[in-house]
Amino acid sequence: MSLEREKLGEREQKSSKDELFHVIHKVPPGDTPYVRAKYAQLIKKDPESAISLFWEAINAGDRVESALKDMAVVMKQIDRAEEAIDILKTYRFLCSKHSQESLDNVLIDLFKKCGRIEEQIELLKRKLRKIYEGEAFNGKPTRTARSHGKKFQVSVKQETSRLLGNLGWAYMQKPNFMMAEAVYKKAQIIDPDANKACNLGLCLMKQGRLNEAISVLQQVQQGNIPGSDEIKAQKRAGDLLTQIRSRQSLPDSIELLGLSIDGDLLNGLEQLVHERGPFRSKRLPVFEEISSFRDQLACN
Repeated sequence: MSLEREKLGEREQKSSKDELFHVIHKVPPGDTPYVRAKYAQLIKKDPESAISLFWEAINAGDRVESALKDMAVVMKQIDRAEEAIDILKTYRFLCSKHSQESLDNVLIDLFKKCGRIEEQIELLKRKLRKIYEGEAFNGKPTRTARSHGKKFQVSVKQETSRLLGNLGWAYMQKPNFMMAEAVYKKAQIIDPDANKACNLGLCLMKQGRLNEAISVLQQVQQGNIPGSDEIKAQKRAGDLLTQIRSRQSLPDSIELLGLSIDGDLLNGLEQLVHERGPFRSKRLPVFEEISSFRDQLACN
Protein backbone atom coordinates (compact mmCIF):
# COMPACT_ATOMS: atom_id res chain seq x y z
CA MET A 1 0.00 0.00 0.00
CA SER A 2 2.79 2.42 0.90
CA LEU A 3 4.54 1.66 -2.42
CA GLU A 4 1.37 2.50 -4.37
CA ARG A 5 0.99 5.74 -2.46
CA GLU A 6 4.60 6.59 -3.21
CA LYS A 7 4.09 5.97 -6.93
CA LEU A 8 0.87 7.98 -6.89
CA GLY A 9 2.67 10.85 -5.18
CA GLU A 10 5.45 10.75 -7.77
CA ARG A 11 2.91 10.86 -10.61
CA GLU A 12 1.09 13.79 -9.04
CA GLN A 13 4.38 15.60 -8.49
CA LYS A 14 5.39 15.01 -12.13
CA SER A 15 1.97 16.18 -13.34
CA SER A 16 2.28 19.33 -11.24
CA LYS A 17 5.74 20.04 -12.65
CA ASP A 18 4.45 19.52 -16.21
CA GLU A 19 1.59 21.94 -15.64
CA LEU A 20 3.97 24.52 -14.16
CA PHE A 21 6.29 24.11 -17.19
CA HIS A 22 3.42 24.79 -19.61
CA VAL A 23 2.26 27.81 -17.64
CA ILE A 24 5.74 29.37 -17.35
CA HIS A 25 6.75 28.80 -20.98
CA LYS A 26 3.25 29.29 -22.47
CA VAL A 27 3.51 25.97 -24.31
CA PRO A 28 0.26 24.02 -24.62
CA PRO A 29 0.20 20.42 -23.34
CA GLY A 30 0.10 17.41 -25.65
CA ASP A 31 2.11 15.99 -28.55
CA THR A 32 0.37 17.36 -31.65
CA PRO A 33 2.13 19.14 -34.54
CA TYR A 34 0.99 22.51 -33.17
CA VAL A 35 2.31 21.76 -29.68
CA ARG A 36 5.66 20.63 -31.13
CA ALA A 37 5.79 23.81 -33.22
CA LYS A 38 5.24 25.96 -30.11
CA TYR A 39 7.95 23.98 -28.30
CA ALA A 40 10.37 24.66 -31.17
CA GLN A 41 9.40 28.34 -31.21
CA LEU A 42 9.44 29.10 -27.48
CA ILE A 43 11.74 26.53 -25.87
CA LYS A 44 14.26 25.48 -28.53
CA LYS A 45 14.27 28.95 -30.13
CA ASP A 46 14.46 27.29 -33.54
CA PRO A 47 12.28 29.37 -35.91
CA GLU A 48 12.91 27.26 -39.03
CA SER A 49 11.84 24.06 -37.27
CA ALA A 50 8.87 25.88 -35.80
CA ILE A 51 7.76 27.04 -39.27
CA SER A 52 7.98 23.48 -40.64
CA LEU A 53 5.93 22.18 -37.73
CA PHE A 54 3.36 24.95 -38.07
CA TRP A 55 2.97 23.88 -41.71
CA GLU A 56 2.49 20.31 -40.52
CA ALA A 57 -0.19 21.50 -38.09
CA ILE A 58 -2.01 23.43 -40.84
CA ASN A 59 -1.97 20.43 -43.18
CA ALA A 60 -3.24 18.19 -40.37
CA GLY A 61 -6.02 20.60 -39.43
CA ASP A 62 -4.50 21.05 -35.97
CA ARG A 63 -5.46 24.49 -34.57
CA VAL A 64 -5.14 26.01 -38.03
CA GLU A 65 -5.95 29.59 -37.04
CA SER A 66 -3.35 29.64 -34.23
CA ALA A 67 -0.80 27.88 -36.43
CA LEU A 68 -1.23 30.43 -39.23
CA LYS A 69 -0.95 33.42 -36.90
CA ASP A 70 1.99 32.04 -34.92
CA MET A 71 3.84 31.05 -38.08
CA ALA A 72 3.37 34.57 -39.46
CA VAL A 73 4.80 36.03 -36.23
CA VAL A 74 7.85 33.76 -36.44
CA MET A 75 8.37 34.65 -40.12
CA LYS A 76 8.19 38.34 -39.27
CA GLN A 77 10.92 37.85 -36.65
CA ILE A 78 13.31 36.32 -39.21
CA ASP A 79 12.61 38.89 -41.97
CA ARG A 80 10.21 36.74 -43.97
CA ALA A 81 7.25 39.07 -43.52
CA GLU A 82 6.47 39.34 -47.24
CA GLU A 83 6.18 35.56 -47.43
CA ALA A 84 3.98 35.57 -44.33
CA ILE A 85 1.60 38.05 -45.98
CA ASP A 86 1.18 35.79 -49.02
CA ILE A 87 0.58 32.74 -46.80
CA LEU A 88 -2.06 34.48 -44.67
CA LYS A 89 -3.89 35.77 -47.73
CA THR A 90 -3.80 32.33 -49.36
CA TYR A 91 -4.80 30.12 -46.41
CA ARG A 92 -7.09 32.31 -44.32
CA PHE A 93 -10.08 30.63 -46.00
CA LEU A 94 -9.32 27.59 -43.83
CA CYS A 95 -10.22 29.60 -40.72
CA SER A 96 -13.66 30.35 -39.31
CA LYS A 97 -15.50 33.60 -39.92
CA HIS A 98 -15.02 34.56 -36.27
CA SER A 99 -11.23 34.33 -36.61
CA GLN A 100 -10.92 36.71 -39.58
CA GLU A 101 -10.63 39.84 -37.41
CA SER A 102 -7.60 38.49 -35.55
CA LEU A 103 -6.01 37.45 -38.86
CA ASP A 104 -6.54 41.01 -40.11
CA ASN A 105 -4.66 42.31 -37.05
CA VAL A 106 -1.69 40.10 -37.92
CA LEU A 107 -1.79 41.32 -41.54
CA ILE A 108 -1.80 44.95 -40.39
CA ASP A 109 1.39 44.33 -38.41
CA LEU A 110 2.98 42.61 -41.40
CA PHE A 111 2.04 45.45 -43.76
CA LYS A 112 3.60 47.88 -41.30
CA LYS A 113 6.78 45.78 -41.10
CA CYS A 114 7.09 45.69 -44.91
CA GLY A 115 6.31 49.36 -45.43
CA ARG A 116 3.17 48.53 -47.41
CA ILE A 117 1.42 51.64 -46.13
CA GLU A 118 -1.43 51.81 -48.66
CA GLU A 119 -2.50 48.22 -47.90
CA GLN A 120 -2.21 48.88 -44.18
CA ILE A 121 -4.43 51.97 -44.50
CA GLU A 122 -7.00 50.17 -46.62
CA LEU A 123 -7.29 47.26 -44.17
CA LEU A 124 -7.58 49.63 -41.20
CA LYS A 125 -10.34 51.57 -42.95
CA ARG A 126 -12.12 48.31 -43.79
CA LYS A 127 -12.06 47.30 -40.12
CA LEU A 128 -13.36 50.74 -39.12
CA ARG A 129 -16.16 50.41 -41.66
CA LYS A 130 -17.26 47.18 -39.98
CA ILE A 131 -17.48 48.94 -36.63
CA TYR A 132 -19.34 51.85 -38.23
CA GLU A 133 -21.86 49.48 -39.81
CA GLY A 134 -22.32 47.45 -36.62
CA GLU A 135 -20.61 44.30 -37.95
CA ALA A 136 -17.54 44.18 -35.69
CA PHE A 137 -17.14 41.83 -32.71
CA ASN A 138 -19.80 39.58 -34.27
CA GLY A 139 -22.47 41.88 -32.87
CA LYS A 140 -21.17 41.75 -29.29
CA PRO A 141 -20.20 44.83 -27.20
CA THR A 142 -16.80 43.37 -26.30
CA ARG A 143 -14.36 40.75 -27.53
CA THR A 144 -11.63 38.74 -25.87
CA ALA A 145 -8.09 39.75 -26.79
CA ARG A 146 -4.76 38.23 -25.85
CA SER A 147 -1.44 39.90 -25.11
CA HIS A 148 1.70 38.21 -23.76
CA GLY A 149 -0.32 35.10 -22.92
CA LYS A 150 -2.98 36.98 -20.95
CA LYS A 151 -6.63 37.36 -21.94
CA PHE A 152 -8.61 40.57 -21.45
CA GLN A 153 -11.80 42.20 -22.71
CA VAL A 154 -11.76 44.98 -25.33
CA SER A 155 -14.78 47.24 -25.88
CA VAL A 156 -15.93 48.67 -29.22
CA LYS A 157 -14.87 52.10 -27.94
CA GLN A 158 -11.33 50.91 -27.16
CA GLU A 159 -11.01 49.04 -30.45
CA THR A 160 -12.21 52.03 -32.47
CA SER A 161 -9.69 54.34 -30.84
CA ARG A 162 -6.90 51.79 -31.26
CA LEU A 163 -7.61 51.36 -34.96
CA LEU A 164 -7.82 55.13 -35.48
CA GLY A 165 -4.49 55.51 -33.69
CA ASN A 166 -2.92 52.94 -36.02
CA LEU A 167 -4.49 54.67 -39.02
CA GLY A 168 -3.13 58.01 -37.86
CA TRP A 169 0.38 56.58 -37.58
CA ALA A 170 0.09 55.02 -41.05
CA TYR A 171 -0.83 58.43 -42.50
CA MET A 172 2.19 59.90 -40.69
CA GLN A 173 4.41 57.52 -42.66
CA LYS A 174 3.04 58.55 -46.07
CA PRO A 175 3.50 61.43 -44.96
CA ASN A 176 0.02 62.99 -44.86
CA PHE A 177 0.02 65.02 -41.66
CA MET A 178 -3.33 66.75 -42.21
CA MET A 179 -5.07 63.40 -42.53
CA ALA A 180 -3.17 62.01 -39.54
CA GLU A 181 -4.23 65.03 -37.47
CA ALA A 182 -7.91 64.52 -38.33
CA VAL A 183 -7.77 60.85 -37.39
CA TYR A 184 -5.82 61.39 -34.15
CA LYS A 185 -8.23 64.10 -33.01
CA LYS A 186 -11.20 61.80 -33.58
CA ALA A 187 -9.44 58.98 -31.74
CA GLN A 188 -8.81 61.26 -28.77
CA ILE A 189 -12.49 62.25 -28.65
CA ILE A 190 -13.53 58.58 -28.54
CA ASP A 191 -10.96 57.20 -26.07
CA PRO A 192 -8.03 59.51 -25.27
CA ASP A 193 -4.60 58.30 -24.23
CA ALA A 194 -1.13 59.77 -23.83
CA ASN A 195 0.49 57.87 -26.69
CA LYS A 196 -1.93 59.21 -29.29
CA ALA A 197 -1.62 62.68 -27.73
CA CYS A 198 2.15 62.54 -28.28
CA ASN A 199 1.62 61.42 -31.87
CA LEU A 200 -0.82 64.30 -32.40
CA GLY A 201 1.76 66.69 -30.97
CA LEU A 202 4.37 65.32 -33.38
CA CYS A 203 1.89 65.65 -36.23
CA LEU A 204 1.25 69.32 -35.41
CA MET A 205 4.98 69.93 -35.07
CA LYS A 206 5.57 68.50 -38.55
CA GLN A 207 3.07 71.04 -39.89
CA GLY A 208 4.90 73.91 -38.18
CA ARG A 209 2.05 74.54 -35.73
CA LEU A 210 4.37 74.63 -32.75
CA ASN A 211 2.16 76.43 -30.23
CA GLU A 212 -0.65 73.93 -30.78
CA ALA A 213 1.81 71.06 -30.45
CA ILE A 214 3.14 72.47 -27.18
CA SER A 215 -0.40 72.78 -25.82
CA VAL A 216 -1.18 69.11 -26.59
CA LEU A 217 2.09 67.82 -25.15
CA GLN A 218 1.75 69.89 -22.00
CA GLN A 219 -1.54 68.13 -21.35
CA VAL A 220 0.48 64.91 -21.15
CA GLN A 221 3.13 66.42 -18.90
CA GLN A 222 0.44 67.75 -16.57
CA GLY A 223 -1.20 64.35 -16.30
CA ASN A 224 -4.50 65.44 -17.85
CA ILE A 225 -4.74 62.53 -20.30
CA PRO A 226 -5.14 58.81 -19.43
CA GLY A 227 -1.76 57.09 -19.45
CA SER A 228 0.13 60.32 -18.75
CA ASP A 229 1.49 58.88 -15.52
CA GLU A 230 3.58 56.31 -17.40
CA ILE A 231 7.31 57.06 -17.52
CA LYS A 232 7.50 56.34 -21.25
CA ALA A 233 4.72 58.85 -22.04
CA GLN A 234 6.29 61.56 -19.87
CA LYS A 235 9.71 61.05 -21.48
CA ARG A 236 8.33 61.16 -25.00
CA ALA A 237 6.30 64.29 -24.34
CA GLY A 238 9.35 65.93 -22.77
CA ASP A 239 11.60 64.96 -25.70
CA LEU A 240 9.11 66.36 -28.23
CA LEU A 241 8.75 69.59 -26.27
CA THR A 242 12.54 69.96 -26.21
CA GLN A 243 12.65 69.52 -30.00
CA ILE A 244 9.90 72.08 -30.52
CA ARG A 245 11.42 74.72 -28.25
CA SER A 246 14.81 74.35 -29.89
CA ARG A 247 13.43 75.34 -33.27
CA GLN A 248 14.15 78.87 -34.41
CA SER A 249 11.79 78.89 -37.35
CA LEU A 250 9.17 76.81 -39.12
CA PRO A 251 10.36 73.63 -40.84
CA ASP A 252 11.61 74.00 -44.38
CA SER A 253 8.82 71.83 -45.71
CA ILE A 254 5.37 71.69 -44.16
CA GLU A 255 3.19 68.81 -45.35
CA LEU A 256 -0.34 70.01 -46.09
CA LEU A 257 -1.77 67.14 -48.10
CA GLY A 258 -5.47 66.69 -48.84
CA LEU A 259 -7.90 64.67 -46.76
CA SER A 260 -9.32 61.46 -48.13
CA ILE A 261 -11.45 59.77 -45.50
CA ASP A 262 -15.19 60.13 -45.05
CA GLY A 263 -16.25 62.56 -42.34
CA ASP A 264 -19.46 60.55 -41.90
CA LEU A 265 -17.35 57.53 -40.99
CA LEU A 266 -15.38 59.29 -38.25
CA ASN A 267 -18.43 61.07 -36.85
CA GLY A 268 -20.46 57.88 -37.04
CA LEU A 269 -17.79 55.96 -35.15
CA GLU A 270 -17.83 58.58 -32.42
CA GLN A 271 -21.62 58.40 -32.21
CA LEU A 272 -21.55 54.61 -32.19
CA VAL A 273 -19.25 54.21 -29.21
CA HIS A 274 -21.18 56.76 -27.14
CA GLU A 275 -24.62 55.25 -27.73
CA ARG A 276 -26.07 52.22 -26.02
CA GLY A 277 -27.86 50.84 -29.03
CA PRO A 278 -26.26 49.78 -32.34
CA PHE A 279 -25.66 52.52 -34.85
CA ARG A 280 -25.97 51.87 -38.57
CA SER A 281 -25.40 54.26 -41.41
CA LYS A 282 -28.22 54.81 -43.90
CA ARG A 283 -25.66 54.53 -46.66
CA LEU A 284 -22.36 52.82 -47.26
CA PRO A 285 -19.64 55.35 -46.40
CA VAL A 286 -17.35 56.49 -49.17
CA PHE A 287 -14.03 58.05 -48.39
CA GLU A 288 -14.23 61.69 -49.42
CA GLU A 289 -13.11 64.91 -47.68
CA ILE A 290 -13.62 65.88 -44.06
CA SER A 291 -14.79 69.41 -44.70
CA SER A 292 -14.84 70.55 -41.09
CA PHE A 293 -11.24 69.52 -40.47
CA ARG A 294 -10.11 70.89 -43.83
CA ASP A 295 -11.71 74.29 -43.19
CA GLN A 296 -10.33 74.43 -39.66
CA LEU A 297 -6.80 73.61 -40.80
CA ALA A 298 -6.99 76.06 -43.68
CA CYS A 299 -7.63 78.88 -41.23
CA ASN A 300 -4.52 78.11 -39.13
